[in-house]
Amino acid sequence: MSEQDKDTSGTTGDPVRPEGAGLTGTGNPDLPPVSGLQGEQRPVERTNVVADAPSATPQQSSGQGPGDGTTRSTAGDPAGAVVVGERTGMFGAAKGGDTSGYGGLRSPILFPGAAERPYGSYFDEVVDYLQDATGGTPVRSVVVDRGELTLHVAPAELPSVMQALRDDPRLRFEMCVSVSGVHHPQQVGEELHAVYHLLSITHGGRRVRVEVAVPDADPRIPSIVHVYPAADWHERETWDMFGILFEGRPDLTRILMPDDWPGHPQRKDYPLGGVPVEYKGGTVPPPDQRRSYS
Repeated sequence: MSEQDKDTSGTTGDPVRPEGAGLTGTGNPDLPPVSGLQGEQRPVERTNVVADAPSATPQQSSGQGPGDGTTRSTAGDPAGAVVVGERTGMFGAAKGGDTSGYGGLRSPILFPGAAERPYGSYFDEVVDYLQDATGGTPVRSVVVDRGELTLHVAPAELPSVMQALRDDPRLRFEMCVSVSGVHHPQQVGEELHAVYHLLSITHGGRRVRVEVAVPDADPRIPSIVHVYPAADWHERETWDMFGILFEGRPDLTRILMPDDWPGHPQRKDYPLGGVPVEYKGGTVPPPDQRRSYS
């Protein structure tokens, strides 16, 4: 047995927790209680939280951008990062018990903050040309993270932004490679995000990400199928998995799950496990009786 696994009860920052949620949490209701275990039989739950240590109070964020209304990170976090929540345990499970033995770990959930000029690479050109092509400032914030340029825009501005990104000769992002959904339940009022990945062949493989956030209570985003027809199935999948409603397009139906499937499986509030699935009596109808999308 290693030194860190020995019984150190009573010392500061004691890692041994007889009632640790890692073994007797709601995720393991059938396990026997551990209150009577002694010595080497007692569970060990590792933590990076020092007992009685004062918690750092993040500074309030100022300015507009992703995570607006959240808090800026303090010392030890990447420059400009925005703290949007706290991750608990090894896997960040919010419901049930943590069975990893690391239920005491605490770490901030960080989003990259708004970037400042110069952005670097071709990013300044893209932002300037887009503002000139749209006749204003439809971009709410610009984020540069891990070598990627992300433009955050309001839902109402999305069609005009996409049209300009595709058609302006200085931009020419001809391809919409994918449309992805993200669920951030901790971002009140902007819980659901749609992320568009664009590629310019004309300008040697330039890439840009466009991100739109909408509230869970009204998850409506204008469709871009009229600008990028290839986004058709991607929008359907994002609706299927996250419940984002893309307006102004036909046949917004499920593409992965059955038509009568309840809920949207990739949301963070979707239950994990315990979903009754039965495929009894499944049939494939004749071609002339199948659902039409035209």
